[in-house]
Amino acid sequence: MSILLDRKTRVCLQGITGPMGRFQAEEMRSYGTDLVAGVSPGRGGDSIAGVPIFDTMEKAVRATGAEMTIMFLAAARVKDAIFEAISAGIRSIVCVAEFMPVHDMVVIKRRVSESKVRLIGPNCSGIITPGEAKVGFYSAEVAVPGDVGVIAKSGTLSYIALLELKRRGIGTSTVVGIGGDEIKGMDFADCLELFNDDPATRAVLMIGEVGGRDEEVAAEYVRRHGKKPVVAFIAGRTIPPGRAIGHAGAFIIGSKGTYGSKVTALREAGVRVAETVEHIPDLLIS
Repeated sequence: MSILLDRKTRVCLQGITGPMGRFQAEEMRSYGTDLVAGVSPGRGGDSIAGVPIFDTMEKAVRATGAEMTIMFLAAARVKDAIFEAISAGIRSIVCVAEFMPVHDMVVIKRRVSESKVRLIGPNCSGIITPGEAKVGFYSAEVAVPGDVGVIAKSGTLSYIALLELKRRGIGTSTVVGIGGDEIKGMDFADCLELFNDDPATRAVLMIGEVGGRDEEVAAEYVRRHGKKPVVAFIAGRTIPPGRAIGHAGAFIIGSKGTYGSKVTALREAGVRVAETVEHIPDLLIS
């Protein structure tokens, strides 16, 4: 099994006629993803990489039964695209767009919550269930099948960690890039809940970073509801106190959101925290 995505998940791609959408459609199909539709207004009736294109999400969902969508669209177009997907009956939305306006995300977050739709992102690397399906930027080069669930704020850090796991003979059940923006869809705790109930997942790796309170909220979830071993890596250990950094989600308020506050909360909840990426496999094996 897996969470969120497997080889049977019927996927739609919004923005399929753009350069990135076209490239990703080919990548997803070659990996095994059941990409059943693309959406691009005015291009209905065309196809790319064997994928039929529809003018609207409503037509795409009605014709193909798509249940998940991934969008390769500029940030200015994302809000309308998400609303269109929700209205069409899509249940899971993956948004990789960077530089999302905060006001748009406030409105999107409310609509997603009211609709019971799962939103992954924005500013994320997507999802991969190794050997089955992928949406986004993960690939077989970094992710191999196994029994460790991975949740990551940072795409780059997750690629490095996955390569280290692969080097040590450790594979993953599903990798979820949740993105590092302060206002986003699913967070660590949401994904931990899904991995808790996934029989194919033995342990979970969280890849976080300074700023925000997601890791501290996740620690509380683990303390109250955790069923499986959790290992964490928090980037930012050597950042000097008070130093301004540029990541979208790197807000530190008072004593919360710091490297120390996150590590303390996680360890008190029974999470094993790795100080370096190279240390992660040791904690997952022992």
